[in-house]
Amino acid sequence: MEPLRLGVLGAARISALAIVAPARQTGTRLVAVAARDRRRAEAFAAEHGVEHVVETYTDLLAHPEVEAVYNPLANALHGPWNLAAVEAGKHVLSEKPFASNAEEAAEVRDAARRAGVTVMEGFHYLYHPVTRRLHELLASGELGELVRIETTTAIEAPAEDDPRWSLALAGGALMDVGCYSLHAQRVLAPWGGGEPTLVSARAGERAGAEGVDEWLDAELVFPSGATGLARCHMAADSLEMSCRIVGSRGEATAANYVLPHLDDRIVIETEAGRRIERPGTRPSFAYQLEAFIAAVRKGTPVPTDADDAVATMRLIDGCYQAAGLPPRPRI
Repeated sequence: MEPLRLGVLGAARISALAIVAPARQTGTRLVAVAARDRRRAEAFAAEHGVEHVVETYTDLLAHPEVEAVYNPLANALHGPWNLAAVEAGKHVLSEKPFASNAEEAAEVRDAARRAGVTVMEGFHYLYHPVTRRLHELLASGELGELVRIETTTAIEAPAEDDPRWSLALAGGALMDVGCYSLHAQRVLAPWGGGEPTLVSARAGERAGAEGVDEWLDAELVFPSGATGLARCHMAADSLEMSCRIVGSRGEATAANYVLPHLDDRIVIETEAGRRIERPGTRPSFAYQLEAFIAAVRKGTPVPTDADDAVATMRLIDGCYQAAGLPPRPRI
């Protein structure tokens, strides 16, 4: 296949892991980058081998060689620039969360349908063999019927001036890391009789940041009666990104389902005993980019499409409302 020709919005730190390294593995061309500060864009291009530096995000969307865009901007800029990219006829790989709220996400989805372009939300973990193996354990019947799922995503606190602590920039623990916890629950719908619904949520505000959640816990229930607990914390003592699936015949726990390149262990416990599987530490971002390329080049469906993004944003909005916090405003 012809290499994908990608433009990068901004010079975010996550880009080195999330798109630059996968681009090298897949032969993807990094055609152009734009940033608010041209010097940052030039440094990014020099370090990562990007072919062109352009002045503005709008210039990047107008670049004739750019056919797809990677959007790792601040949360509140995901929706507007996803929409702008779609309207420019570009395919989009967007960092999560997809938009500031469900209403904005739906606008991007509808525009993508009209434009006939591929739009994919960056829940990279889902494409990794660790998560695929968790699903296989349910599908095979080894764990029995789904009883409960517990997902935790916790990180140490970003700096006080980090945009993730800004309500205006759609910050908060649920938006930054908690969306993984919720999404990992939603994708178990095939074994839970359908999508889970929210039972309750509680949260703690960040001191000095009104409306911004430092942590949030959500209780969910599936149509089958299985239950879920999705937890997130953005000022924890240490990193934790675990997924525990409990079935009627056993359970399986992924030590780090979000960043399996750091720890790919899955601990499986059934009546037959306890064992540890290691599906591999190839970064999940590489699998994600391969899926995005297949979607653009071959029309291969992806599970993290725009419809899926809207469903996740609706659940995020519901969690905020249930916890007594406002859904994130749009810019």
